[in-house]
Amino acid sequence: MSNLAQKASIIIPFFNEQSTLEESVTRLINEDFKKEILLINDGSTDKSKEIGQWLSTKFNNVELINNAKNNGKGFAVRKGIEIATGDVIGIYDADLEYSASDLTELINCIFNEDLDFVCGSRFIGDKVRKNIYVRTFYANKLLSLLFAFIYKNKITDIAVCLKVFKKDVIKNITFEKNDFSIEVELIAKVISKTKKFKELPISYEGRSYKEGKKIKFIDGFKYILAIFKYK
Repeated sequence: MSNLAQKASIIIPFFNEQSTLEESVTRLINEDFKKEILLINDGSTDKSKEIGQWLSTKFNNVELINNAKNNGKGFAVRKGIEIATGDVIGIYDADLEYSASDLTELINCIFNEDLDFVCGSRFIGDKVRKNIYVRTFYANKLLSLLFAFIYKNKITDIAVCLKVFKKDVIKNITFEKNDFSIEVELIAKVISKTKKFKELPISYEGRSYKEGKKIKFIDGFKYILAIFKYK
């Protein structure tokens, strides 16, 4: 099957992202690959739900799924994985911190090199990156070093939110995390099933807490617990 015939299911979990959701989806729509976009509204209390409904009406390859309450990013991602129908499944945030063109590079890589998992990294290569919080930058580096030591696999950015998986691999794994530590669980469980994975450098446009950034200091401890739990 040619790359043009293959479809990617892109999961976009969101909670109160009314200022960025439309732009995020529009950028993704404009990327040149066959896609279904699964918008998982995790109980938003702003106008995000209405924007998601409008997008699903405007574009026939966009589907909106509404959670009755805010259950966490992991819950939303797991729901997206369950309903995805594409040959590969990607995760892309609604906050504009990540690039839609980088996601396309990950998708092309997984198809062209017949990989099971491709992960972005903000710590390799020379792409443009804007890191607002120095403490977060170094915390991510330290968590990634811990992961690499425990798992004997050099994943340089375990907290990254831009990932693509072969459907046949990820659909056969049961995930359980409801919070941000789903990022660790996804990587840990997938690399225990396959050695066919790769990291690619990606760009990054960090945002502030005032702009809507949601991950907190406590999530770092949850990452550490997940690193040891899934070994």
